[in-house]
Amino acid sequence: MTKESEKTLLSYETVVGLKIKDEDLYTKYRESMTPLLKNYEGGFRYDFKIQETLISENTNFINRVFLIFFKNKELKNSFFSDPNYLKIRETYFSPSVESTTIIAEYERYN
Repeated sequence: MTKESEKTLLSYETVVGLKIKDEDLYTKYRESMTPLLKNYEGGFRYDFKIQETLISENTNFINRVFLIFFKNKELKNSFFSDPNYLKIRETYFSPSVESTTIIAEYERYN
């Protein structure tokens, strides 16, 4: 078994649920933001389109669930505050997404 002190941080991850109301515009958002995301050492590990939520802590309907990762939390914060990202978000994300639910955030270790 690996000792706690020997563990290495692999990534900082966020599990997100969305209610997407315009799939085409959301696809343009993903296409536009992905090159910038890679510049910040980020990416997606999982991405699902879902039809039914059986249990939820809030009333937001969710039809998309994904896991986004960064090398660390600082890179995540820098990405989401980048002026280029904010412009992409305003153009494509805001009009295509009805609600966002942060399901979990955590550091992933080996």
